[in-house]
Amino acid sequence: MDSAFTLQDNPLLQGIKVIGIGKHGSKPLTDFLLDEIIKYVRSGDVVPIQKGAFYGALMAKGPTEKEQQLLRDGTGASFYHEEQLYDSLCADSPEDMQEIGVKLLRKEFLTVSEAQKLGNYMFSDLPGETFRGMAASMLRIRYESDEEYQGLMAAANLTFKPGFHDTVPVTKSAIQLAEPFDGVEHSYMITPLLAKALQKAGYPVIVSMGRSAGPKLSLNTLDIYRALNGKFLQSNHDLIEEAPLFGWALDQEVLSPALDEWVERRRLIFKRPFLATLEKVLNPCKAKILITSVFHITYMEKMIKLADMAGFSGVIILKRGLEGTLAPSLAKASGILCAARQLDGTYATQAFDADAEAFVAYRAESDDNVVPLHLEDNLRLIQQYTEQGFTGNKDFDNRINLAIALYKAGVEWITENSYF
Repeated sequence: MDSAFTLQDNPLLQGIKVIGIGKHGSKPLTDFLLDEIIKYVRSGDVVPIQKGAFYGALMAKGPTEKEQQLLRDGTGASFYHEEQLYDSLCADSPEDMQEIGVKLLRKEFLTVSEAQKLGNYMFSDLPGETFRGMAASMLRIRYESDEEYQGLMAAANLTFKPGFHDTVPVTKSAIQLAEPFDGVEHSYMITPLLAKALQKAGYPVIVSMGRSAGPKLSLNTLDIYRALNGKFLQSNHDLIEEAPLFGWALDQEVLSPALDEWVERRRLIFKRPFLATLEKVLNPCKAKILITSVFHITYMEKMIKLADMAGFSGVIILKRGLEGTLAPSLAKASGILCAARQLDGTYATQAFDADAEAFVAYRAESDDNVVPLHLEDNLRLIQQYTEQGFTGNKDFDNRINLAIALYKAGVEWITENSYF
């Protein structure tokens, strides 16, 4: 690689940041950046997965006339078409992946079986990092269809270690907590206290977590549970034992080394790929209720569909959690959407607004911005609340009390209205 560039700072990454935003937010490359990318790609000294992610983003956005120079360079032809582009970019990929690769470059959606085949390949150790980057980028920017998520989920499930394919009786009433694996940068996490409160109410809790793939790298659920000496599941058979104080920790690296390998890839391509959503709803322990969050409110209905695919009978989705986590905002229009599966397979829904009279005592005019954020401070607050039921930090105490009240209301509603 050119000494002027690094894995985390080069023209391709700069290009991904401009065009890899989403199908409604991408902008054309500036003439200067386009020239820099052309020179960089022609040098041949590029990271394959970054090259794939950039070209995937470019095709998902739709190249301008000037940007088509990159595509002509890639194929060596005066006019490119998708088959040529795929063959040029992904020459080291298995031959039987070409049809799926070309469909992606054409922005066509995959069938369930095609998506599972793609997922099986993405999670394998077969060659083809450029194709992996391109596929991840295309899927994320044009948004995955329900069929694609179903196929990708099936492929992800096949990567679980053998002990996580078994079902044990305790999971009939289990709750899974799942928030973004990249965690937070300027707010305290409350996840262990939520697990403790829900277990006290009679529900064993599993907390899914993993190494942060970014863009946030400061503090996440895995950091918290490691520091608390949490009990980490090694297989579903551990669930037969008495649940630990803060619930069972489900580490992605223990569950599926193949999924964990994507952490390094995701850090290289900067933007969140399909796994950022998918990994939160995987359900190896066969829990019945999922409590999760969404950053974009428009994704709430999608999360219900994904939870259904994963086998959950009920799902609680927090909107406007701090930094997308399970910690509700005290000031913004926060709240939860609950969904309960009915006998006919459909889902009944019920919303609980944080502004409702039952929760108004916990509300505030603003949310604390924690700067600097230290793991030790977060742990101290968790331990103080565990021992005393309060910390003296008004923002933290109100937030955990609001969260417990909201989620308990949601769990009670789901228990009364779903068919396990």
